[in-house]
Amino acid sequence: MTQSNTKEIKTNKSTAQKILVPVVAVTILLLMVAWLAGSFDEKVSPALNENINKSQNMAGIDKTSNYTIIASTDAIFEPVAASVEAKQATIISSRILARIDNIKVRAGDKVEKGDLLIQLEQGDLNSQVLQAKQNIKAMQARHTEAKQNFERSVELFKKQLVSEFDLDKNRADFQSIVAELTAAEQVLSQAKTTLSYATLKAPINGLIVDRFAEPGDTAQAGAKLLSLYNPLSLRVEAQVRERLALTLTHGQSIKIELPSVNKTIIGEIEEIVPAANTGSRSFLIKARINYHENLLPGMYARMLIPAGEQVKFNIPMDKVAHVGQLDFVWLNVNGEIQRRFVRLGKVKPNNMVAVVSGLKAGDEIITP
Repeated sequence: MTQSNTKEIKTNKSTAQKILVPVVAVTILLLMVAWLAGSFDEKVSPALNENINKSQNMAGIDKTSNYTIIASTDAIFEPVAASVEAKQATIISSRILARIDNIKVRAGDKVEKGDLLIQLEQGDLNSQVLQAKQNIKAMQARHTEAKQNFERSVELFKKQLVSEFDLDKNRADFQSIVAELTAAEQVLSQAKTTLSYATLKAPINGLIVDRFAEPGDTAQAGAKLLSLYNPLSLRVEAQVRERLALTLTHGQSIKIELPSVNKTIIGEIEEIVPAANTGSRSFLIKARINYHENLLPGMYARMLIPAGEQVKFNIPMDKVAHVGQLDFVWLNVNGEIQRRFVRLGKVKPNNMVAVVSGLKAGDEIITP
């Protein structure tokens, strides 16, 4: 064999190898894709599984344990965000400009109506009261003298010992002193009233919420010093959309959820503000509640407003079977057993569960 023939054979082998390798690789890749797609598995035509889905005869089933579904009507409630508020709440402030001598309470203290809360400086006010009293004493002395002069003038005038001019003058002097005495008494009353402003007392039975000043501060007229509320006057307030609000009436009982204390209580509607909020198209509803020790103003609550009724079906929990995350029941359909997938709702008392969909009234559930 010549050298040229040998080179030609090697060239042909190299070309065949270059073609064969990609073909083999592509063939292997296609076989793997076909295997993953299940081309080599046994094919099963679509049909109901005879062991599970095929209807079975009711022979041998204890019918005494069957459960017939009965429709029930449950009320629907729409939760509305609300807050706990105090019906009786007040801000304690001073009516005069004075220095604070003492504050008897702090936030969280319980007080009764009439208890001393804040004592303001009284020195100047006591002086004004004392001055008014002394002025009245002076006016009373002048009043006594003027009255005697007037009575004496009347007697002398009857005896024609004094002229009518003198009588009129003494009468005018007496009436002037009476007016001045009345004015002095009013000044004393005003001074005593102003003095009473220096002693701030609790206007209601309640609980101190906050304290905004300390002894030594100067109390400005109208500036808040303390805030308090009556714990027995708590109520729940909520903005309710107009369609639901118009169905509510005064005195109606509604459920109220208190998530922070994990309680559901009954409230009574005591006020419906007769004007809608133009922004939210809702009405302010206020419901009275009973006293609860753990409730404080500002806490979150939910009003459960009646929003109609809906038909529901409840079935025993032991009648429900499971396949993975799916729930189903066995039904008696014309004397045969069929499986029916259902969608469940909340679990009810007495081991019952609500069925959202999948069943209807009159369906007979069996335990195969």
